[in-house]
Amino acid sequence: MHYENILISNHNDFSIITINRPTKLNALNKATIKELHQAFKEADEDSSIKVIIVIGSGEKAFVAGADISEFANFSVEEGGKLAAKGQKLLFDFIENLSTPVIAAVNGFALGGGLELAMACHFRVASDNAKMGLPEVSLGLIPGYGGTQRLPNLVGKGRAMEMIMTAGMIDAKQALSYGLVNHVTPQEELLPFCEKLAQKISRNSSVAISAAIKAINANFIDGVNGFEVEIEEFGNCFGTEDFVEGTTAFLQKRKADFPGK
Repeated sequence: MHYENILISNHNDFSIITINRPTKLNALNKATIKELHQAFKEADEDSSIKVIIVIGSGEKAFVAGADISEFANFSVEEGGKLAAKGQKLLFDFIENLSTPVIAAVNGFALGGGLELAMACHFRVASDNAKMGLPEVSLGLIPGYGGTQRLPNLVGKGRAMEMIMTAGMIDAKQALSYGLVNHVTPQEELLPFCEKLAQKISRNSSVAISAAIKAINANFIDGVNGFEVEIEEFGNCFGTEDFVEGTTAFLQKRKADFPGK
Protein backbone atom coordinates (compact mmCIF):
# COMPACT_ATOMS: atom_id res chain seq x y z
CA MET A 1 0.00 0.00 0.00
CA HIS A 2 1.19 3.52 -0.80
CA TYR A 3 1.34 5.88 2.17
CA GLU A 4 1.41 9.68 2.08
CA ASN A 5 2.28 10.39 5.71
CA ILE A 6 4.34 7.45 6.92
CA LEU A 7 7.39 5.45 5.85
CA ILE A 8 7.91 1.73 6.45
CA SER A 9 11.24 -0.04 6.65
CA ASN A 10 11.21 -3.81 7.16
CA HIS A 11 14.23 -5.63 8.54
CA ASN A 12 14.90 -9.28 9.35
CA ASP A 13 12.57 -9.59 12.32
CA PHE A 14 11.20 -6.12 12.88
CA SER A 15 9.56 -3.20 11.13
CA ILE A 16 10.15 0.53 11.60
CA ILE A 17 7.16 2.80 11.02
CA THR A 18 8.16 6.45 10.65
CA ILE A 19 5.57 9.21 10.91
CA ASN A 20 6.68 11.50 8.12
CA ARG A 21 5.13 14.97 8.36
CA PRO A 22 8.24 16.98 9.27
CA THR A 23 6.79 20.36 8.29
CA LYS A 24 3.97 19.74 10.82
CA LEU A 25 6.32 18.22 13.42
CA ASN A 26 4.63 14.90 12.58
CA ALA A 27 1.27 16.04 13.99
CA LEU A 28 -1.51 13.48 13.78
CA ASN A 29 -4.34 14.23 11.39
CA LYS A 30 -7.17 11.92 10.32
CA ALA A 31 -5.28 10.67 7.27
CA THR A 32 -2.18 9.82 9.30
CA ILE A 33 -4.21 7.96 11.93
CA LYS A 34 -5.83 5.87 9.18
CA GLU A 35 -2.47 5.14 7.57
CA LEU A 36 -0.93 4.17 10.91
CA HIS A 37 -3.81 1.81 11.60
CA GLN A 38 -3.30 0.09 8.26
CA ALA A 39 0.49 -0.09 8.66
CA PHE A 40 0.24 -1.62 12.14
CA LYS A 41 -2.41 -4.04 10.90
CA GLU A 42 -0.25 -5.19 8.00
CA ALA A 43 2.82 -5.60 10.21
CA ASP A 44 0.84 -7.56 12.78
CA GLU A 45 -0.44 -9.92 10.09
CA ASP A 46 3.08 -10.53 8.73
CA SER A 47 4.46 -13.55 10.61
CA SER A 48 8.04 -12.52 9.82
CA ILE A 49 7.63 -9.27 11.80
CA LYS A 50 8.26 -9.94 15.48
CA VAL A 51 8.52 -6.33 16.74
CA ILE A 52 7.35 -2.92 15.51
CA ILE A 53 9.23 0.32 16.24
CA VAL A 54 7.41 3.62 15.71
CA ILE A 55 9.34 6.88 15.45
CA GLY A 56 8.89 10.40 14.08
CA SER A 57 10.87 11.77 11.14
CA GLY A 58 13.67 14.21 11.86
CA GLU A 59 15.21 15.03 15.23
CA LYS A 60 12.70 17.57 16.58
CA ALA A 61 9.57 15.57 17.19
CA PHE A 62 8.11 12.14 17.67
CA VAL A 63 4.62 13.60 17.28
CA ALA A 64 4.03 17.18 18.39
CA GLY A 65 0.29 16.65 18.86
CA ALA A 66 -2.93 16.41 16.93
CA ASP A 67 -3.70 18.62 13.95
CA ILE A 68 -5.84 21.23 15.73
CA SER A 69 -7.00 22.81 12.47
CA GLU A 70 -9.06 19.69 11.74
CA PHE A 71 -11.31 20.00 14.79
CA ALA A 72 -11.23 23.65 15.88
CA ASN A 73 -14.86 24.15 14.80
CA PHE A 74 -16.28 20.79 15.92
CA SER A 75 -19.55 20.46 17.84
CA VAL A 76 -19.97 18.43 21.03
CA GLU A 77 -21.17 15.44 19.03
CA GLU A 78 -18.34 15.71 16.51
CA GLY A 79 -15.77 15.98 19.28
CA GLY A 80 -17.05 12.84 20.96
CA LYS A 81 -17.01 10.91 17.70
CA LEU A 82 -13.45 12.11 16.97
CA ALA A 83 -12.18 10.70 20.27
CA ALA A 84 -14.15 7.46 20.00
CA LYS A 85 -13.05 6.74 16.45
CA GLY A 86 -9.42 7.65 17.06
CA GLN A 87 -9.18 5.50 20.18
CA LYS A 88 -10.68 2.48 18.44
CA LEU A 89 -8.80 2.87 15.17
CA LEU A 90 -5.31 3.51 16.51
CA PHE A 91 -4.63 3.90 20.22
CA ASP A 92 -6.59 0.93 21.61
CA PHE A 93 -5.66 -1.01 18.49
CA ILE A 94 -1.93 -0.60 19.18
CA GLU A 95 -2.26 -1.34 22.89
CA ASN A 96 -3.93 -4.67 22.13
CA LEU A 97 -1.80 -5.60 19.14
CA SER A 98 -0.32 -9.09 19.41
CA THR A 99 3.01 -7.84 18.03
CA PRO A 100 5.03 -5.80 20.56
CA VAL A 101 5.37 -2.11 19.73
CA ILE A 102 8.23 0.10 20.92
CA ALA A 103 7.84 3.88 20.79
CA ALA A 104 11.15 5.58 19.95
CA VAL A 105 10.39 9.05 21.30
CA ASN A 106 12.73 11.36 19.39
CA GLY A 107 11.95 14.90 20.51
CA PHE A 108 8.54 16.38 21.30
CA ALA A 109 5.74 13.96 22.22
CA LEU A 110 2.84 16.22 23.09
CA GLY A 111 -0.90 15.66 23.28
CA GLY A 112 -1.84 12.98 20.81
CA GLY A 113 1.85 12.25 20.35
CA LEU A 114 2.33 11.28 23.98
CA GLU A 115 -0.94 9.39 23.85
CA LEU A 116 0.40 7.43 20.87
CA ALA A 117 3.63 6.66 22.74
CA MET A 118 1.68 5.55 25.82
CA ALA A 119 -0.47 3.21 23.72
CA CYS A 120 2.72 1.39 22.67
CA HIS A 121 3.88 -1.47 24.85
CA PHE A 122 6.86 0.51 26.12
CA ARG A 123 8.86 3.63 25.36
CA VAL A 124 12.49 4.65 24.81
CA ALA A 125 13.32 8.37 24.65
CA SER A 126 16.16 10.41 23.22
CA ASP A 127 17.79 12.76 25.69
CA ASN A 128 16.25 15.79 23.95
CA ALA A 129 12.69 14.46 24.29
CA LYS A 130 9.96 16.58 25.86
CA MET A 131 6.64 15.06 26.86
CA GLY A 132 3.33 16.50 27.98
CA LEU A 133 -0.43 16.69 27.62
CA PRO A 134 -1.20 20.39 27.00
CA GLU A 135 -4.87 19.98 26.08
CA VAL A 136 -6.29 22.01 28.99
CA SER A 137 -4.46 25.05 27.63
CA LEU A 138 -6.77 24.72 24.60
CA GLY A 139 -9.94 24.23 26.63
CA LEU A 140 -9.86 20.47 26.08
CA ILE A 141 -8.79 17.33 27.88
CA PRO A 142 -6.77 14.48 26.37
CA GLY A 143 -9.13 12.49 24.17
CA TYR A 144 -7.04 9.61 22.88
CA GLY A 145 -6.65 7.77 26.18
CA GLY A 146 -4.30 10.17 27.95
CA THR A 147 -6.36 10.56 31.13
CA GLN A 148 -6.42 6.76 31.51
CA ARG A 149 -2.97 5.60 30.43
CA LEU A 150 -0.90 8.35 32.06
CA PRO A 151 -2.08 7.55 35.63
CA ASN A 152 -1.42 3.86 35.00
CA LEU A 153 2.16 4.67 34.05
CA VAL A 154 3.16 7.48 36.41
CA GLY A 155 0.56 7.42 39.19
CA LYS A 156 -2.56 9.50 39.79
CA GLY A 157 -0.90 12.49 41.46
CA ARG A 158 1.77 13.00 38.82
CA ALA A 159 -0.79 12.53 36.04
CA MET A 160 -3.07 15.12 37.64
CA GLU A 161 -0.19 17.60 37.83
CA MET A 162 1.00 17.01 34.27
CA ILE A 163 -2.51 17.37 32.83
CA MET A 164 -3.59 20.33 34.99
CA THR A 165 -0.42 22.37 34.41
CA ALA A 166 -0.30 21.49 30.69
CA GLY A 167 3.46 21.48 31.17
CA MET A 168 6.24 19.42 29.64
CA ILE A 169 8.69 17.10 31.33
CA ASP A 170 12.09 16.20 29.95
CA ALA A 171 13.44 12.73 29.25
CA LYS A 172 15.24 12.45 32.59
CA GLN A 173 12.07 13.25 34.51
CA ALA A 174 10.04 10.90 32.29
CA LEU A 175 12.50 8.13 33.18
CA SER A 176 12.22 8.83 36.90
CA TYR A 177 8.41 8.79 36.58
CA GLY A 178 8.44 5.44 34.78
CA LEU A 179 6.90 7.00 31.69
CA VAL A 180 9.83 5.75 29.58
CA ASN A 181 12.00 2.67 30.11
CA HIS A 182 15.30 4.06 28.80
CA VAL A 183 16.91 7.35 27.71
CA THR A 184 19.64 7.45 25.07
CA PRO A 185 21.52 10.11 23.11
CA GLN A 186 19.60 11.13 19.99
CA GLU A 187 21.94 9.33 17.61
CA GLU A 188 21.74 6.09 19.61
CA LEU A 189 17.94 5.98 19.96
CA LEU A 190 17.06 3.88 16.92
CA PRO A 191 20.04 1.49 17.22
CA PHE A 192 19.13 0.95 20.89
CA CYS A 193 15.52 0.18 19.98
CA GLU A 194 16.69 -2.16 17.24
CA LYS A 195 18.80 -4.09 19.76
CA LEU A 196 15.77 -4.40 22.03
CA ALA A 197 13.72 -5.61 19.05
CA GLN A 198 16.35 -8.25 18.28
CA LYS A 199 16.28 -9.48 21.90
CA ILE A 200 12.50 -9.72 21.82
CA SER A 201 12.45 -11.47 18.44
CA ARG A 202 14.57 -14.34 19.76
CA ASN A 203 11.72 -15.33 22.07
CA SER A 204 8.40 -16.99 21.32
CA SER A 205 6.09 -14.59 19.49
CA VAL A 206 3.12 -16.73 20.53
CA ALA A 207 4.06 -16.46 24.19
CA ILE A 208 4.70 -12.72 23.89
CA SER A 209 1.26 -12.23 22.37
CA ALA A 210 -0.26 -14.15 25.28
CA ALA A 211 1.72 -12.06 27.77
CA ILE A 212 0.47 -8.82 26.21
CA LYS A 213 -3.12 -10.04 26.53
CA ALA A 214 -2.63 -11.10 30.15
CA ILE A 215 -0.88 -7.87 31.19
CA ASN A 216 -3.51 -5.68 29.52
CA ALA A 217 -6.30 -7.63 31.23
CA ASN A 218 -5.25 -6.17 34.57
CA PHE A 219 -6.30 -2.72 33.36
CA ILE A 220 -9.76 -3.67 32.04
CA ASP A 221 -12.69 -3.04 34.39
CA GLY A 222 -14.56 -6.19 35.28
CA VAL A 223 -11.83 -8.51 34.03
CA ASN A 224 -9.82 -10.69 36.39
CA GLY A 225 -6.25 -10.47 35.12
CA PHE A 226 -5.19 -13.53 37.11
CA GLU A 227 -7.86 -15.62 35.36
CA VAL A 228 -6.71 -14.39 31.98
CA GLU A 229 -3.12 -15.24 32.91
CA ILE A 230 -4.14 -18.77 33.92
CA GLU A 231 -6.03 -19.25 30.66
CA GLU A 232 -3.21 -17.91 28.50
CA PHE A 233 -0.61 -19.92 30.45
CA GLY A 234 -2.61 -23.08 29.77
CA ASN A 235 -3.02 -22.23 26.09
CA CYS A 236 0.76 -22.01 25.72
CA PHE A 237 1.02 -25.74 26.39
CA GLY A 238 -0.79 -26.39 23.12
CA THR A 239 1.64 -24.45 20.95
CA GLU A 240 4.56 -25.58 18.81
CA ASP A 241 6.63 -22.83 20.42
CA PHE A 242 6.20 -24.51 23.82
CA VAL A 243 7.38 -27.84 22.43
CA GLU A 244 10.39 -26.20 20.78
CA GLY A 245 11.23 -24.04 23.79
CA THR A 246 11.17 -26.85 26.33
CA THR A 247 12.91 -29.30 23.99
CA ALA A 248 15.68 -26.79 23.27
CA PHE A 249 16.11 -26.14 27.00
CA LEU A 250 16.43 -29.84 27.81
CA GLN A 251 18.83 -30.33 24.90
CA LYS A 252 20.86 -27.30 26.03
CA ARG A 253 20.56 -25.44 22.74
CA LYS A 254 19.00 -22.18 21.57
CA ALA A 255 15.36 -22.44 20.63
CA ASP A 256 14.25 -21.83 17.06
CA PHE A 257 10.64 -20.85 17.56
CA PRO A 258 8.25 -21.48 14.64
CA GLY A 259 5.82 -18.85 15.93
CA LYS A 260 2.91 -21.28 16.12
